[in-house]
Amino acid sequence: MSKLAGKVAIISGSGRGIGRATALKLASEGAAIVVNDLDEAPARETVAAIEAAGGRAIACIGNVTADDFGQRFVAAALDTFGGLDIIVNNAGYTRDGVIHRQCDDQFQAMLDVHVMAPFRILRAAADPIRDMARAEAEQGIERIRKVVNISSISGTNGNAGQVNYSSAKSALLGMTKSLSKEWGRYKVCVNCVAFGLIGTRLTLPSQDPGSVVTIEGEAVQAGMPADALERFRAAVPLGREGTPEEAAGSIYLMCIPESDYVSGQVLLVAGGMNI
Repeated sequence: MSKLAGKVAIISGSGRGIGRATALKLASEGAAIVVNDLDEAPARETVAAIEAAGGRAIACIGNVTADDFGQRFVAAALDTFGGLDIIVNNAGYTRDGVIHRQCDDQFQAMLDVHVMAPFRILRAAADPIRDMARAEAEQGIERIRKVVNISSISGTNGNAGQVNYSSAKSALLGMTKSLSKEWGRYKVCVNCVAFGLIGTRLTLPSQDPGSVVTIEGEAVQAGMPADALERFRAAVPLGREGTPEEAAGSIYLMCIPESDYVSGQVLLVAGGMNI
């Protein structure tokens, strides 16, 4: 039997990159997926790929930083699939720069997408999860749910030129550990996966047109300077960057029954890099 049969997952930022690979992986193991992306086309493409493989998925289009997004995202799972078992807070981007060249908006943008958005999604899920857990307890049913927050080696170790991104990704560590203590009574495991160098558009050379992210009409440079990218690659003991599919595999590990007694942990997935 598929490890996630009967489960319902919401995955933010799952139209591309790590999020898409995670949606495909969880769907391949039987989970119904609510796919999200800022843009409609990639979200619909991920849904179509899941359905073509025999899975179930719907799209919830929109910016995760919108005030009402968390409620819409959670409602999409409950209204369409009748439940919610897995939450993956993956959506995000970078706006790098040394501190003396960063404006308030540049710093706040990272807090909005990497901290406030996951907070709102989790807050929106709180009442439904509590209600479902209580009903299950009354029936003598044990159903383990999972939250996986996506952080970065920049959040665990810091990174020059990313004081905004590193601060936001570090905040997710505290959110993870705190919520694991709050939600343990409801049989929810809350963990964090912190990635190193993974091959997505956020780690393309900054001169590559594919590294530009458009956020509500504004073009944001999200890649890495070529020399910095080479330094990062050289620092990975495994000798290469990870693939989105490998990144998705680590998220999958936190979602399957084998990790039902793992909670409040931060899993560093960086090919041995720890700088």
